[in-house]
Amino acid sequence: MKVLKKYFASLFMLVIFEAVAITLWLTKGNVFYLFNFSYIGLSVSLGVFLFIRKHKHARRIVQLLVGVYMLIYLGLICNENMQIEGFWYYLFTGVFEAATIHYAVAKIFGPLVFGRGWCGYACWTAMVLDFLPYKVPKFPRRSIGWIRYLTFAVSLVFVAVLFLAKAGSIERIMFWAFIIGNLAYYGTGIALAFAFKDNRAFCKYICPITVFLKPMSYFSLLRVKCDTTKCISCGKCKRVCPMDVDVTDNSRKRKNGTECILCMECVKNCPKDAL
Repeated sequence: MKVLKKYFASLFMLVIFEAVAITLWLTKGNVFYLFNFSYIGLSVSLGVFLFIRKHKHARRIVQLLVGVYMLIYLGLICNENMQIEGFWYYLFTGVFEAATIHYAVAKIFGPLVFGRGWCGYACWTAMVLDFLPYKVPKFPRRSIGWIRYLTFAVSLVFVAVLFLAKAGSIERIMFWAFIIGNLAYYGTGIALAFAFKDNRAFCKYICPITVFLKPMSYFSLLRVKCDTTKCISCGKCKRVCPMDVDVTDNSRKRKNGTECILCMECVKNCPKDAL
């Protein structure tokens, strides 16, 4: 029972993803969904297991396992646009496949359970940005988060125009939009990281996906909480947080609360194990 309790979080994540995998496999009649979500679930579960075992690179292992799979296999090999443009494309065609399922699970309804965990453990853009040297922000957060809504609108208008214009070979356009979009994301993300001395500047100010993630993660079941009886207000958790979250405040209205990516840097660095 002690072992089960210790690794409950790891088993919980595996069960959640397996439930999704089996449900989609049976309802869609496509074994691919069983493989897809089982693989992601096993990767996430492994990461949580390694974190519990205090493995130094637990999160990074999951990022690479999931991020490379989605970028290389799903994106480049299977020609699926897993960016937001792909979501709009399938939404407009009225097909519940690929990107629409991905967004529903990872970015619209999933955050009700695991918050912004996608950003910390699966995003192929952040997977690269987290290799950069500015893991902890050097300066206070800037008031330019409105840009994310602009990029969100641009992605929607881009796909809408393609449909209204009845563009030919739209699937091919979506594939190239995936490639060009990723290159633009990486280029912008790297430039912002060095300009603002913050690896996660792209996530905070530009990424359109956060328009979905932020409101849903407000109600997240999995959250970092503070045991106020142990906390000595040393401020270390705030200094190491890449997303500027005040994790010492247990309310859902805490500062930048919907930005938490569950990276657990605060938990690992707390001197009193209060988190």
